[in-house]
Amino acid sequence: MSGRGGGLLVAGTTSDAGKSVVTAGICRWLVRQGVKVAPFKGQNMSLNSFVTREGAEIGRAQAMQAQAARVEPTALMNPVLLKPGSDRSSQVVLMGKPVGEMSARGYHGARQGALLDTVVGCLEELRGSHDAVICEGAGSPAEINLRRTDIVNMGIARAARLPVLVVGDIDRGGVFASFFGTTALLAPEDQELLAGYLVNKFRGDVTLLEPGLDMLKSLTGRPTYGVLPFQHGLGIDEEDGLRVSLRGTVRESVVAPPVGEDVLRVAVCAVPLMSNFTDVDALAAEPGVVVRFVDRAEELVDADLVVVPGTRGTVKALEWLRERGLADAIVRRAAEGRPVLGICGGFQVLGERVEDEVESRAGVVDGLGLLPVRVRFEREKTLERPVGEALGEYVEGYEIHHGVAEVLGGDAFLDGCRVGAVWGTHWHGSLESDGFRRAFLREVADAAGRRFVPAPDTSFAALREEQLDRLGDLIEHHADTDALWRLIESGAPDGLPFVPPGAPS
Repeated sequence: MSGRGGGLLVAGTTSDAGKSVVTAGICRWLVRQGVKVAPFKGQNMSLNSFVTREGAEIGRAQAMQAQAARVEPTALMNPVLLKPGSDRSSQVVLMGKPVGEMSARGYHGARQGALLDTVVGCLEELRGSHDAVICEGAGSPAEINLRRTDIVNMGIARAARLPVLVVGDIDRGGVFASFFGTTALLAPEDQELLAGYLVNKFRGDVTLLEPGLDMLKSLTGRPTYGVLPFQHGLGIDEEDGLRVSLRGTVRESVVAPPVGEDVLRVAVCAVPLMSNFTDVDALAAEPGVVVRFVDRAEELVDADLVVVPGTRGTVKALEWLRERGLADAIVRRAAEGRPVLGICGGFQVLGERVEDEVESRAGVVDGLGLLPVRVRFEREKTLERPVGEALGEYVEGYEIHHGVAEVLGGDAFLDGCRVGAVWGTHWHGSLESDGFRRAFLREVADAAGRRFVPAPDTSFAALREEQLDRLGDLIEHHADTDALWRLIESGAPDGLPFVPPGAPS
């Protein structure tokens, strides 16, 4: 292809229908065919984000889809990122940089619609430099209360004339009603672009499903482009869930035994507004490491390592830890020399004090006092991709934080410090560096008195690639790839029938 590349919008009947997985799978299938492809999501709402090489913050799902497409992630792939700070407000990140905090009503009422030109411009720039761009929608395209200012589903599809494939999760039940209802709630101009459906997570004999697919086609005039079978652990980096994706993908069916005599138990505190909890995926990928999310003090008793993860609400996390007795339990652990790791907001929690006039505007708040660190929140957000060395091993990471840490003592540990068996750093992603992760786990096992031995050959990058290839295989083996390519190259077919009643006026 030359000139303006083809495109496709992967929408879903619901949130978590499988849009991210299908988008990544299509990207991996296409790049294996020699197609230059890029992912795109006009607007994402997630606390799991990533920093690109140019220092832009985007959703982690889009970064993983870029890896599936074997291209470098950029801000063009996710021009609008919303990072919730409460049930009613979010930080708006535009082209990788924060531009302010907005209420949901204020954003959907005015700001969102004004961003359509920016979103379309980013998409067209990607289409100008790639053979194909696979776009991911958000939620459902039939959210009739939000259609007027939509920039991520039918709004972008209509503006860029993208064909739309709707994914439905049959494992939840009601997939035929969901497909029909989604179609019937769209305006005629939007229905012209809805080319067909893709069934996700089917269990059993597909021939039993085929009569229903035929009836769906007779009702809507639209075919089903594939039936993807249910497979464990196919989620890439989560937007909102608490699934540990590599544990699910690589270790779910056959759990690899530990190399040493003991397993290592990791308890991750499920703090409010938890962000980038994907940091623990690399731990979960290790044979013999058991990772679980906890919210009660008694769940820390048998843990060999407690992780306080990132959060978009450091002060709120401190309050939550104290209310639930987790703060006291963590302090007792530290006094006993039992391992604790704080990452980003979790690192800030472990320090002496937090001065916050930006995120919570709570002023000066006492931390847990386990590390000689004082944190002051700045309006400018730190977005960096640092590299360094720790525990004698090379480490890569990325930083996303408003809090600036003043380290007043302890032993150096990445950008943070270590005191005894308590470690703290702002670096996300550091545990993905294989040598460093193994060295860290050896230190944890020694401090915990466990005869745990890290596997010598676990490669996090290789496991990621294996995961993405499995997604590509799903599309290649279970979707009508010839028909998919025609959609991407030529757009929605002409003459798709209108399904009443359509969108309300």
